[in-house]
Amino acid sequence: MAVVSRDQALLSALKADASRLGFEIIDQCCGIDELESLQRLDGAAITVIDLDPSRREQLAALQKLAPAIEGRSPLVVLTEGFDDAVARYLLQLRVRDFLRKPVSADDILRCCNMALSSRAGSSMTRTDVLAFIPAAGGVGNTTIAVEAAMQLAEGGRHSVCLVDLDFHNNACADFLDLEPRLDLKELGPLGERLDPHLLEVMLSQHASGLNLLAAPARPGEPCEIDPQVISRILDVCAQRFDRLVIDLPRNWTNVTDDVLGGSDRVFIVTDMTVPGLRCGRRLAMRINERLGPATTAKVIVNRFQVGSLFGSGLRKSDVERALGASYAGPVANNYALVREAIDRGVPLSSVKQGNRLSADLSRILSGR
Repeated sequence: MAVVSRDQALLSALKADASRLGFEIIDQCCGIDELESLQRLDGAAITVIDLDPSRREQLAALQKLAPAIEGRSPLVVLTEGFDDAVARYLLQLRVRDFLRKPVSADDILRCCNMALSSRAGSSMTRTDVLAFIPAAGGVGNTTIAVEAAMQLAEGGRHSVCLVDLDFHNNACADFLDLEPRLDLKELGPLGERLDPHLLEVMLSQHASGLNLLAAPARPGEPCEIDPQVISRILDVCAQRFDRLVIDLPRNWTNVTDDVLGGSDRVFIVTDMTVPGLRCGRRLAMRINERLGPATTAKVIVNRFQVGSLFGSGLRKSDVERALGASYAGPVANNYALVREAIDRGVPLSSVKQGNRLSADLSRILSGR
């Protein structure tokens, strides 16, 4: 176990506790920006970096070295100055785990032990994370997220988990006719109690093979969740599944930036109205401005139905012109099909094979 830190007290505490958990400490008493070569970390089963986010040189050094370190061993980051920006930064770097200082040596070692266990039991295939966020209310975001998850899980080629982060409504469980089992109180204040074993208890499984992680609905209640709890949930899910599909609420919360920043693909769902297209375009621009080039948000136009050539209504060219480069594609309007699938808790293809709505979404997911 390699530890890069200037904190002598921390290094001493880790050395004192390490042997009982089978760790041997390779300590580097320096900052990450002073680490001259990764060769000094050779032989380590896991690497712990003590990061000072107030120092730009340390942030730049970690950004440069993190991919190479993760290629050799799991990377755990300790940081005292923890806020939303730091959490988003660490999510984008895809570190294995991060802990807020002050933290005990025992908690650090337990975290490292968990990271090594999950690494040993995984195929080390990088998880693909898709996030869906509505541009406005009632545009069908959950319908699209559920159908996307169903398509990704089809055939059992990949393990897929649908994560419902709209804690007020819990629509995913209702759409799939499943019992929500995620108990946020059991995870601890910072999500530290969640591990792969507890995750299995809190998952709900659909007959199609799709897994759902959702909490019971809390309508009318304030629901401010510590960003580290959400980060922990998504990190443990990423260790367990090949694909994550995240259903986000319309209202921007204290964790939205972090979730979008840690996603591979972000889809904004809107409908085929002038206000809907404007909202979708504005939200895409805002997300891309806030999160930078690492995240590119695309707009899905749901309930797509073009007007007649000589009549009223939006045309395909109007949609393309309104959204420009942020346009991901259309999803056909078929309310009766969607309603029946939701009422039965089944994929759209179970109601009607080869339906256009599923085909449209499949094209978007495949990037065609």
